[in-house]
Amino acid sequence: MKSLGAWRTWAVGAVVLAVAAALLVAVGPRGAGAGEADTASGHRWITDRQGRALVLRGLSTASSAKQAADGMPWIEEKDVARERRALGTNFVRFLLQWRSVEPAPGTYDRAYLERVAERVRWYGERGYHVLLDMHQDLYGPKVGGNGAPAWATETDGLTSAATDPWELGYAEPGTVRAFDRFWGTVEGGGRDLRGHYVGALREVARFFADDDTVIGYDLMNEPWGGSVQGPAFEAGPLARLYQDGIDAVRTVDRNHWIFVEPSAIGANWGFANGLPRLDDPRGDGDAARIAYAPHLYPLPMDLGDGYTGDAKGQVDASLRSWRAQTEKTARRLGAPVVIGEFGLDVGLPGAMEYVEKVQRMADEMGAGIAYWSNDPGSWAPWDADRNPTALLPVLDRPYPRAVAGDPVAYRWDARGRALTVSWRGNRGARGGTEVHLPARHFPDGGRVTGGEQRSWDPKSRVLTVVSRPGANSVRITPRG
Repeated sequence: MKSLGAWRTWAVGAVVLAVAAALLVAVGPRGAGAGEADTASGHRWITDRQGRALVLRGLSTASSAKQAADGMPWIEEKDVARERRALGTNFVRFLLQWRSVEPAPGTYDRAYLERVAERVRWYGERGYHVLLDMHQDLYGPKVGGNGAPAWATETDGLTSAATDPWELGYAEPGTVRAFDRFWGTVEGGGRDLRGHYVGALREVARFFADDDTVIGYDLMNEPWGGSVQGPAFEAGPLARLYQDGIDAVRTVDRNHWIFVEPSAIGANWGFANGLPRLDDPRGDGDAARIAYAPHLYPLPMDLGDGYTGDAKGQVDASLRSWRAQTEKTARRLGAPVVIGEFGLDVGLPGAMEYVEKVQRMADEMGAGIAYWSNDPGSWAPWDADRNPTALLPVLDRPYPRAVAGDPVAYRWDARGRALTVSWRGNRGARGGTEVHLPARHFPDGGRVTGGEQRSWDPKSRVLTVVSRPGANSVRITPRG
């Protein structure tokens, strides 16, 4: 057993090694060419009930749920209405916690799930798609984190201290041992903790199986392997948990998507990961509904830097590496991509330029986005008094919400004030292509070139267009 000081030394060393590895990865092979999301190369899309490809854009809700006694985020229904009105988003990543789902072994808290369902309904009534995210950081409250219940936290008497930065808490001995007991990578232990966790996932899926607002389930936020790291963790214990979770969910819910994430440390910075292809009992190919939801926190920014000076070049290299590795993993999984988290303190130098750069990259990749987070404060579109921050107008940009075909490319040209969307065929989709046109850019709606306007709702700011025969591309500019 290592001393507390030795564990902290190990943690700092791990970060130093990670930086060196990140530099090596950054000069490695680049990803697919920028500018279009090419379905011919195997790109997949999450679709709605009308068969249209969804471009998911939204926020995570919310960090405040982590410490709340009832597990609920800060929001009221009026806050959901404001979010929809101010940003035109169509997606939310809603945090759940194992401690709230299963407060005692084998006992599931239906009242908690009903509180979640109430908030899901608030979003659903405003046209949102909700991803239910089983969230953890630093394992659980018993070792200074959030997520796992105390009864499922086995530390063998080892303890964990608060750290700065907080991520170093993953190397605290009590936290490492709790993860090792969970994954079953050390001898001893009593309960089948992974089995309990899978049971909790199944119970969540059972409860929400018939809820059309729910788009799917994120099986674990930022997994951490304890004393087992890298591809050995991702291809071993993590893959086994994911496969067990997928199989369990499919016993009660055949239709919703299942989202998987890579290991917390490494993939967020642009490292390669070892996640293998996972089997969906629904079937292979287009029948499978498994999505890939990595997070994006380039190392300089994860350590508190802004997007300027030397850090800017390092961040750009990290973004190129992250994109290449993400697209490689998505092809291996046969999965569409949603950036499950990205964000930063909006007061940092270059912050808005960085956020816009990530949004353009997501457009080029055909990836969804869940910005972290909607909690009022220094990372959010609104401050503690609910006044807009500099972030709000950057996030409130035009985008196609649902595309009646296979999207080839979509791009918002802020300088030219034009949104272009192109696609192939219609994939049997019903209905038209919907785009969000913010009032700040399109005060009187949009003029459509290359297609025809089917409808315009000035309240929701949604324009629906259909293409002309033989042409599947539209360009939308402001009226007036």
